Amino acid sequence: MKDIKILGTGCPKCKQTTAVVEEAVHKLGIDARVEKVEDIVEIMKYNVLSTPAVVVDGSVVFKGRVPSTSEMETILAR
Repeated sequence: MKDIKILGTGCPKCKQTTAVVEEAVHKLGIDARVEKVEDIVEIMKYNVLSTPAVVVDGSVVFKGRVPSTSEMETILAR
């Protein structure tokens, strides 16, 4: 099971990123736990200064922008 975290304070881009991640997970039919992290202290633990950011299995894979669904699918298919 993939562990996916969306780091962001709840802004529109963060919500859009959440939708992209959930769509990619659904399209691929993978087993994943998607968690939204809005606590700035937790976000800083990932050394991320610009949100939204996406963390997959402990590694930051996107930061500072909303990934496309195809980009997210490529990352999750690994």
